[in-house]
Amino acid sequence: MAERQLPAAFAELESFIDWSLATERERTARRQTIGMAAIKAFYDAMVARLDEILKYLNDFPQESAPDDVRRLFFMTLSLAEVAPAVENFGQPGVVDGYEYTRFVPVHD
Repeated sequence: MAERQLPAAFAELESFIDWSLATERERTARRQTIGMAAIKAFYDAMVARLDEILKYLNDFPQESAPDDVRRLFFMTLSLAEVAPAVENFGQPGVVDGYEYTRFVPVHD
């Protein structure tokens, strides 16, 4: 039996576990390379449960959250990364933006 990746209440989101990325650089790269259909599927699944997710996450201090909760938190950060692609641009990249690989954060 595979180890549970997310809290039991959010088990149906486990098919999107590849969106659980710890750094902004990873989340940006995934958004830019995965394609709009996959972005939209992830976005729709997460937005449908967002109120519940945020309420659940609020009960855990970020520094000491269990791994399954931390993965859900990272997925929520990925949702924030892809929301503009769905809600504003209709494409993974920023309209009239620069090539995403040019941006190098000074922190991860």
